[in-house]
Amino acid sequence: MKVKLGDISQIITGPFGSQLHMSDYVSDGYPVIMPQNISNRRVNEIGIARIDDSNFNRLIRYSVQPNDIIYARRGKVDEHAFIDVSKKMICGTGCFRVRVVSREVYPLFLSLYLNRSETRQWLISHAVGSNMPNLNTDILSNVPLELPEYSEQVRIAQCLQSIDDKIRINNAINDNLAQQAKLLYDYWFTQFDFPDENDKPYRSSGGQMVWNDRMKRNIPTGWQVVTFTNIATWESNSQPPKSEFRYEPQEGYVRFIQNRDYDSNAHKTYIPLTKNLSIVDRLDILMDKYGDAGAVRYGIEGAFNVALGKINVHNTSHREYIRSYLESDGIYTYLHNSCMASTRASLSESNLANLILVMPDAVTIAKYEAILNNIRKHILKNNDEIEKLVALRDWLLPLLMNGQATIAE
Repeated sequence: MKVKLGDISQIITGPFGSQLHMSDYVSDGYPVIMPQNISNRRVNEIGIARIDDSNFNRLIRYSVQPNDIIYARRGKVDEHAFIDVSKKMICGTGCFRVRVVSREVYPLFLSLYLNRSETRQWLISHAVGSNMPNLNTDILSNVPLELPEYSEQVRIAQCLQSIDDKIRINNAINDNLAQQAKLLYDYWFTQFDFPDENDKPYRSSGGQMVWNDRMKRNIPTGWQVVTFTNIATWESNSQPPKSEFRYEPQEGYVRFIQNRDYDSNAHKTYIPLTKNLSIVDRLDILMDKYGDAGAVRYGIEGAFNVALGKINVHNTSHREYIRSYLESDGIYTYLHNSCMASTRASLSESNLANLILVMPDAVTIAKYEAILNNIRKHILKNNDEIEKLVALRDWLLPLLMNGQATIAE
């Protein structure tokens, strides 16, 4: 069956900016899906914006339901999230909601089909905009589809479901680990209830505190307050022209890290390794300069592109503490908003110059680093398994569609 996406689905845009303001967001409420929350065919709820009952009911026409597909209108336009849970959520500003209306299309299979490299490349090549790719309803409606019979769609999707389930479990474990890291940072370094010498929560157990004028609050006695640029520096990178890009690994080339690579490995790129390139390992700290400016990245080894900046921590034994500080909600919000005055968000070292932070004593920071290093290693291990499972699923899909592989009865 050869059709277009608009033929078999209803596509609507999320609410306009005038319908949803920053003042509408609450700390505990119903998730609002934004482009930055779309990753690996799912909604990542870490740091997601939320609204209360009254705003949810006001925007209910933008609510999502199981089997909906959510696309970003800008940025990572080839990425989508498949809604597989029954949960009150809103398709937010900057997104499209695709809802299957044809009885000849199995929504889960459609999601798998849209995730194929051919379809994703079609979206990228048809997107508009010079600085950042953008989609509109006309482009999305015209995505070409060539689907098998409904019964075959169901059989293929159910066959691949077990792989998707394992991917989902690993993602959920990673989300939980990341949330544990955020809670631990808040407990130790915002509430100052890190374990004292008796393993009791420091501040709650009467630990000595002293007023600090720069922080405008009490901090543990003996801890220092430093300017961020005194403990870390910002580094940008160069990149070659696209004519030198390669899409398979080869000798003398290195992985070229782009923002979108942290959501998908569908666009792996390699560039010539030269002495002018800065190379990062998997635990180095990178940060988005454009798009989701201020977002902290790690987990890929290679040379980073011009849309990312590297945070060089002077004392690497403090790296996890610095990473957690930058990942904290308040710092992310500050950095993200501080560079939104221009038409294209762009972070630089100047945005970090005004940051100040508390530096704990050596014993406390060493304990924290040990815990966080273990968490990061578990996350990276799960990511490696996810990458293998995604590759297996995406390899099987075309084989099942063209009959090169069959499903046992």
